[in-house]
Amino acid sequence: MGESTAKVIPLIAGKLARPVTLNALLALRAANRVTDTRERALHDLRISVTDKCNFRCTYCMPKDVFGPGYKFLPQDALLTFEEITRFAKISADLGVEKLRLTGGEPTLRRNLPTLIEMLAALRTPAGKQLDLTLTTNGSTLVKQAQALKNAGLGRITVSLDSLDDAVFKAMNDVDFPVADVLKGIDAALAAGLGPVKVNMVVKRGVNDHTIVDMARHFKGSGVIVRYIEFMDVGSTNGWRMDDVIPSAEVVRRISETMPLEPVEASYTGEVAERWRYTDGSGEIGVISSVTQAFCNTCTRARLSTDGKIFTCLFAQEGVDFRTLMRNGANDDDIAALLAGLWSTRTDRYSEIRTADTAKERKVEMSYIGG
Repeated sequence: MGESTAKVIPLIAGKLARPVTLNALLALRAANRVTDTRERALHDLRISVTDKCNFRCTYCMPKDVFGPGYKFLPQDALLTFEEITRFAKISADLGVEKLRLTGGEPTLRRNLPTLIEMLAALRTPAGKQLDLTLTTNGSTLVKQAQALKNAGLGRITVSLDSLDDAVFKAMNDVDFPVADVLKGIDAALAAGLGPVKVNMVVKRGVNDHTIVDMARHFKGSGVIVRYIEFMDVGSTNGWRMDDVIPSAEVVRRISETMPLEPVEASYTGEVAERWRYTDGSGEIGVISSVTQAFCNTCTRARLSTDGKIFTCLFAQEGVDFRTLMRNGANDDDIAALLAGLWSTRTDRYSEIRTADTAKERKVEMSYIGG
């Protein structure tokens, strides 16, 4: 291995994150697959391109924490487009086939279409194009959807927590109207960024009364609504189990007026449990991280805006790859450390969640994406 890895072995949770040997790396590359201690393959890489957002959603970036005086990362701390693309290529050589750009709000990153062009040019060792997607609050899509598609973006997911304007404005906490997000969804559909998915985080007593309205609005449109259980991500959103609406209840409420039936998962590790309307007019999904933990099939790593890898959404610490890249580590060094980190991964937070673990300080979702 190169000297840089020997000199800089980052810490995670107080333990050294050690690279695999060169022979082991060569074998993993040949197999295009690296698995963790529970035989979960590294398949998805979520890339946060900015920690900034123009919304202050109460479950993600509450104003009392992320207020006017909050200090976001300086520009030189962010990974460059070249560094992001390099890391994505190294990851693809180890089995990653899906890239999702996140934030903060990723469309706030200057010249984002340039990064998308660079990532869209990547291929797996077998020559397959990577599945390139993006999650956004939809606020800029009217202006950007076509440029994102032209740059090579494949699909898009839009966060929209209610169709009730007053409820939505209260949740995004910046008075942003539902109508403008819906225009962004229309722009994404017109640009060919489909199938478009809409994510709705459901919180009891806040927006759960609008669950059925959301389903009814998009039924038959080709847009897939996914209902997400309110999660204890980070340490600032005031999570309580009493605020969680179980996904089973979401399905029951919708099915009472628009009958649903279960659908098989599209692939191993798919986070959403799929349900389709029995009349053939589309489908919905539910993401049940709290009540039906899917840790056993999780295949996702997260790259933070400043180049740290987190192997769980609920992690407390990450491993610094930016320093390695900027200190001259070669691709073998980076790949060996990533493979070593993943192969020793034991994460299963949602399976062991308790009231006490929910109170532990964890990395904020706005820093590593959803």
